[in-house]
Amino acid sequence: MDLQPPDPAGSLASRYAPSGLEQILRQALIQAGLNPDRLACDDVAAIDQLHVGGRAASRRLAGRAGFSHAERVLDLGCGTGGATRLLAHDHGLRVTGLDITPDFVSTGRWLSRATGLAARTDFVHGDAQCLPFATATFDAVWAQHVFLNVPDLPQALDEIVRVLRPGGRLLIHEVVAGSGEGALQLPVPWADLPRHSHLPDLATLKVRLETIGLRPLFMEDISEQALQWRRKHTGREARGESGALNPSLIFGERFFVMGRNVMENLAAGRIRIIQGGWERAG
Repeated sequence: MDLQPPDPAGSLASRYAPSGLEQILRQALIQAGLNPDRLACDDVAAIDQLHVGGRAASRRLAGRAGFSHAERVLDLGCGTGGATRLLAHDHGLRVTGLDITPDFVSTGRWLSRATGLAARTDFVHGDAQCLPFATATFDAVWAQHVFLNVPDLPQALDEIVRVLRPGGRLLIHEVVAGSGEGALQLPVPWADLPRHSHLPDLATLKVRLETIGLRPLFMEDISEQALQWRRKHTGREARGESGALNPSLIFGERFFVMGRNVMENLAAGRIRIIQGGWERAG
């Protein structure tokens, strides 16, 4: 999700969520025969897991995270709070979601109330480059498709280390730059224009993480699984089988073009998808 501060063009924050997002989603849920104030997490998975791989990717990363019950976690760039609620529900964690998009923050609060998870989740409007939390607050920082929108990634990484407790973990599920030929096909969910996209170079990222005191625990390239997932969903979207509850409620009809472009960029090797964990020195 987008964590870049506002810019003169209206900001990346505004491009992620239309005005009145909560009402748009409420109406869509009602039309789908659901009560927008009493929901299960499964009811909203299609609109709150806004990353390649969906819930399965989140659960895969969580399964490798080594969470202990009641740990405190920061979900950085939380969007509408899908991972925030998944971690609270599946692992009994206390999770704070942070996003720079105000409508995502308010929508996250509503969906947590509706799914009965308000007591274990909270949401904060803020910037990854200047986190509004005290030093050594969290046992883990969780970041899914976040770094690709951060203009000053070294500053954001310094902030992550600052708010992590000694022995705390950084867990990432990120899109990184690939070695494939050709320019990035746009638009994609994180960028309409080249200036919006800040895809990190994996080798540089790994060196930076170790330089600031984060010890690698695991890392895997899941690009092939991500490509198969995106192909499946692109096919469903092309056949009109994506259902009424899908990310186009948030991104608009351009989402279907974005999805195809993600598939093409993955297939061409212009982007890669990785998951990894790092631990702060004690």
